[in-house]
This record gives sequence, C-alpha cells and structure tokens, in this order.
Amino acid sequence: MKQQVTISLYWKCQLIGWSVAALYWGYTGFNQPGFNWLLGILQFITDVAVYILITHLYRCLALKLGWQNLGLNKLLPRLVPAVVVLGLVYLFVTVSKVYLFRVWFKPGFSEPFGDFFDFYRDSIFVAGVRLMSIWLLAYHLYHYSKREINIAKENARLAVITRDAQLNNLSAQLNPHFLFNSLNNIKALVIDDPKSARRAIDLLADLLRNSLYRGDNQMISVKEELEVVEDYLELEKLRLEERLQYHIEANNQPENMMLPRLCIQTLVENAIKHGIGQLKQGGLINTRLNNEHNILTISVSNPGRLNPVEDGNGLGIKNLNERLQLQYKGAAHFTISEVDGIVTATIKIPVA
Repeated sequence: MKQQVTISLYWKCQLIGWSVAALYWGYTGFNQPGFNWLLGILQFITDVAVYILITHLYRCLALKLGWQNLGLNKLLPRLVPAVVVLGLVYLFVTVSKVYLFRVWFKPGFSEPFGDFFDFYRDSIFVAGVRLMSIWLLAYHLYHYSKREINIAKENARLAVITRDAQLNNLSAQLNPHFLFNSLNNIKALVIDDPKSARRAIDLLADLLRNSLYRGDNQMISVKEELEVVEDYLELEKLRLEERLQYHIEANNQPENMMLPRLCIQTLVENAIKHGIGQLKQGGLINTRLNNEHNILTISVSNPGRLNPVEDGNGLGIKNLNERLQLQYKGAAHFTISEVDGIVTATIKIPVA
C-alpha cells in the first residue's frame, strides 16, 4: 500500500498565497500588448519559487531565534526591521529577475542595470514592504493565536483536573466509613472528653468548609495547605488512635509561595489509605518541606510496601502528577519509591 503524502498547512498557505499573487501579476501582463506565454510561465514559476524561498528562509531564522514564542510587545519591535530587510531583498531579487528576462527575451534591450534599477526601485520596494508585511503578520498572528488557544486549553484542562482532585478529596472526606467513624468518635468523646469532642467537630467542619467553599482556587499558599494537612491528620488520628503518628517539618519554606491545591494532602491521604491503614501496628507519617537551590522538595514517608498499581497509579496520584506537569510546564517532578519498608512520595517544585 502506498503511503499517502500530506502537505502541512504552512506549505499549503505558501503555495496558494504566492501562486495567487503570481497569477495576478501574470494577468496584468496578459492585458499588455505583445504578451509572451513562455515568459509569462517562467515569470510565474520563478515568482512562486523565489518568494517562497525568501519567506521560508525568514521562517527558519525566526524559529531558530524563538520569535514564534514571543508576546506581541516583544515581537513587534523585531518585525519592523525584518520587514525593511525583506523589502530590500524583494527589491534586489525582483529587479534582477525582471532585468535578466528583459535581456533574454526582449531583442535589442540594452539599458544599463543601474538605470533600470533606479527607475523601478521605489515602486518595487514599496510593493515588497507591503507584501512582506502581510506575510509576516499572517505568519506570526497564526502562531500567536495558536499559542493562546493552547494556553486556554491547558488552563481549562488544569481546571478540570483540579476540580476532579477537589471532588475526589471531598468524596474521601464524606466517605461514609470515614464520616461515620469520625461522628462516632465525636459521640464517644462528648461525655468522656468534651474538649476533644469540640475540637473534633471544629476539625471536621474546617475540612468540609475547605472542600466546599474554597475549591475554586487552583493554587494555595504553603501555610494554608499545611493547615489542611494538619486538620486532616488530627481528625484521622481520632479514628486510628495510637496507630497513627505524624510529624510535619518545614524548613526554609519561601514566603507566600503558592502550591497546587491539595498536593500535600493527596500524598498524606494516600499514605494513610495504602500505608498506615493496612498495618495493624500503624506507624509514623513524616511530612517534610525543604527549600534548597530554589527547589522546594516535599516528601511524605510512611511504613508499608509499595504497590505500583495502587500507590503510583491511583486516580488521586494520577491527577496530582498531571496537575504538576500542566502547572509548571514539565519543570516539576513527582516520584514514589520504597526503601527498607518505608514508602516515600516526593514532589519537587521550582521556586519562582
């Protein structure tokens, strides 16, 4: 079976655009007396080939310099001199091509090139600047609009994933087993330890309030995220009692740094569900934040065994990993590993 050859949108636009322009120029020549069909065909072929070559060389240079990724405020000052240079190139190439065709196809033509160039210089330069301005604007506006569309799609995708993470977290908090155990523990504490019962009610209310009323923000400060984590751990300790021990350590954390919402809480929840909750004797969840060399490292460790199917591919972890990739454009990293019976999930985020 023969492989189908496809032409990219760029080359389609190049061929169609310059072909239409060359046909227009040929049509104006066709209305002139003494039109030469051979010369007209050669003019058409060379016009399309030469002007595609000029603009394609500019495209290669622009891609090498990364101009397609610039904003309009940085791009426009570069386009003005580029239009002038391309207009000059258009002038010299066009005048030289027309002059050679006159020499080859017009018997008795002997006008010096300098005089011929001076006669056509201004009109062809203006035409070249106009054509190249149209080409450059069309090319860069296409890339600009495409980039804005991609950014909008990524932001929409990130918002959906964040919402999924929030809903999954809310679902975990409203899980009947979790909720009923929390309420039963609170009920038991009402008589024996009213102070702890009031604290448990406050913790449960804060967790539900955080999920229900603060879920629109995709980013959250380190301080606020740690407050959510502490409330969640303290409430879970009411259920697991002495089986759950936890320690939170934050070193050199940047002031006002924002994190993807629920990123640490997701790791802690995963550690309880797949680690502490599966061990009869329970264990310690150790949460550390450390900022070194402008990289914030977040690690959550717990005793247990790493199950790649459950611990690394769960919906919450998948969503978290994808949110990190989208939010930080591939600059953030997530890993999960096991060493000597200790499972550690680690997030590394660049500090802006």
